[in-house]
Amino acid sequence: MEIVIHTDKLTKQFGNFTAVDNISFEVEKGEIFGFLGANGAGKTTAMRMLCGLSIPTSGKGLVAGFDIEKETEKVKKSIGYMSQKFSLYEDLKVWENIRLFAGIYGMNSKQIAHKTDTLLQQLGFESERDSFVKSLPLGWKQKLAFSVAIFHEPKIVFLDEPTGGVDPATRRQFWELIYDAADRGITVFVTTHYMDEAEYCDRVSIMVDGRIDALDTPKNLKKQFNANNMDEVFHQLARKAQRTDN
Repeated sequence: MEIVIHTDKLTKQFGNFTAVDNISFEVEKGEIFGFLGANGAGKTTAMRMLCGLSIPTSGKGLVAGFDIEKETEKVKKSIGYMSQKFSLYEDLKVWENIRLFAGIYGMNSKQIAHKTDTLLQQLGFESERDSFVKSLPLGWKQKLAFSVAIFHEPKIVFLDEPTGGVDPATRRQFWELIYDAADRGITVFVTTHYMDEAEYCDRVSIMVDGRIDALDTPKNLKKQFNANNMDEVFHQLARKAQRTDN
């Protein structure tokens, strides 16, 4: 399988504080990779490095084949990103948000126009084309934000707690979009506080105090920790945490 994320002893320090401590792992093309950790575990700092937004103190990282320290702009063009805040401009219309982000990712006007029509049809949003994003229901905003994040068909999409504050039914619908993206070969790198969502991932890593303390399939992790579900696995590891800030 093609490796699209590779880290080797990746480390980030802020003064005397080591936020991310020598983490090494790989993620394959089309994989849904859960990146878990309690508040302060270091997962946000690690994700920022992988997205080319923060330079490592030491260690190596490759994302979509590009060095996260030396080729940050190439990294950014090869990925998509969605946060809990949905990464959309509320005061722009639906089609304006699509055009804005597609342009940022380097798509030309003809590509954008054709693909916008297709996307709106797929989402059932044709009647909302000229609606302001702030007027959309939360679940619709979430679907739109994810679709915008992968509009340019990136190799990897980073999802930072994308389903926070969303009801269970909408979360399940959102995960259907994730599965569809993975089936198309897009790698999904997702952080979440919902342990039921960890069960949906192909593999899961769990960070504690800046280090990866566990990494395997949900099935194998539950067997390893003699747990009934991923919530039990997570709490067994999180209990060892000694710090509270990223």
